[in-house]
Amino acid sequence: MSNPSGASSSSPLNDFSSIEECLNEHIPQVERDEVFRILYGKPSKKLQVPPEAVMTSESDNFQLSAYEMEGGGGTERRVKIGLIQNQIVLPTTSPVDDQISAIHKRCEKMIIAAAHCDVNIVCLQEAWTMPFAFCTREKQPWCQFAESAEDGITTKFCQKLAKTYNMVIISPILERDNEHGGVLWNTAVVISNEGAVLGKTRKNHIPRVGDFNESTYYMEGDTGHRVFQTAFGKIAVNICYGRHHPLNWLMYGLNGAEIVFNPSATVGQLSEPMWPVEARCAAINNHYFTCAINRVGSETFANEFTSGDGKPGHKTFGHFYGSSYVAAPDGSRTPGLSRIRDGLLVTSVDLNQCEKISDKWCFRMTGRYGMYGDLLKEYSSHDFKRNIIKEK
Repeated sequence: MSNPSGASSSSPLNDFSSIEECLNEHIPQVERDEVFRILYGKPSKKLQVPPEAVMTSESDNFQLSAYEMEGGGGTERRVKIGLIQNQIVLPTTSPVDDQISAIHKRCEKMIIAAAHCDVNIVCLQEAWTMPFAFCTREKQPWCQFAESAEDGITTKFCQKLAKTYNMVIISPILERDNEHGGVLWNTAVVISNEGAVLGKTRKNHIPRVGDFNESTYYMEGDTGHRVFQTAFGKIAVNICYGRHHPLNWLMYGLNGAEIVFNPSATVGQLSEPMWPVEARCAAINNHYFTCAINRVGSETFANEFTSGDGKPGHKTFGHFYGSSYVAAPDGSRTPGLSRIRDGLLVTSVDLNQCEKISDKWCFRMTGRYGMYGDLLKEYSSHDFKRNIIKEK
């Protein structure tokens, strides 16, 4: 699939496909398994993909990878997760409705491929129906992409697919809250496998770094740390920048999440070294599965923008590096999707591993939540004093 944004794809950052591809190419087989064991933990077994899904991925030019992560031992409670990463389809200057429709059609093909693979839960990337235009600080046309979480065109689109294919769909959108004066939010809509809107959750932490000028459009969410009971387990959605906040991850665990999805839009020069670490650490610390999803490609805008950082005006945000992956409570993780291609990652996980790993490591039992809570309460006071012991 060609890059619709018009951005150059000649830089090394844009052409490097994946860490896994590089390791497979350059490390001898006799050492490769041990390298992957050290880097990724217990190996994920490749799953056989149905021919229909393979045909769809080949004809529509997206990567399709499928793995089974090791179970917790004993009786298993298997769930198949599908993560979708994609670039925009049309130039950012195209009519808004055309852009939304083109992305719908593109991602529908990947959702159908997920259905062929018997996926139970699909999660799309942050603000998946639009360019990540919040760098520009322009209100128009980008606010026109906002829609109702309850009955907007994208929610209705996902409801139909969820019911048809008996899957839960997590649809992160730019929400317009018409009940509160049309205020905008960065929101994930959770749609049940029966096609009903189970609920929504809003982005808890808004970045103010680099070109991430999102607070021009929406502020921190007000829905807390909701966990959704679905037919396939208890799930939560920690949108993008929330992954940098360990306490944010913790709260979903305290509310009983078994899988936490992290739909994101982040670029290579800013965050790529952090990407393989944060969601994986959260899975270990909180005894649940985490799913890190990032968009892919470069997006170019009509007008130059700056971000108060002294850099010259520019028209592109940078390279969104994809690399979506799943991490398990035992510290293992799947290989990531490509840095440069649209893709669907299918992963079979055993939710009973959450309890088994909790029994083994006892982080919940050994956590000192009362002590942490006391200090956090003190810290939030205006007259807080740090407890530092100094030599007299």
